Amino acid sequence: MTTFTVTDLRHLFASSEGLAGNPAFGPDELDVALADLGYDSLAMLELAAIVQREYGVRMPDDCVIEMTTPRAAIEYINRRLTEVNAA
Repeated sequence: MTTFTVTDLRHLFASSEGLAGNPAFGPDELDVALADLGYDSLAMLELAAIVQREYGVRMPDDCVIEMTTPRAAIEYINRRLTEVNAA
């Protein structure tokens, strides 16, 4: 089973023009709102599209409601990956 990590999240933020911002968040920023780190809801939809494409997991548009911090995004993506792997 694939596990999505903070390194994966940083990589996705750093590798996409649509996610340009501050991908170098550290452990102290895992619970900081992504909006405070410079990522708006459009950036989060871009992240969801990349995850869907690269990991083969469906990411509904309302996922931005749950992915409010880096930690919440990682946990949400891992839940989605678990659901796909369990099916």
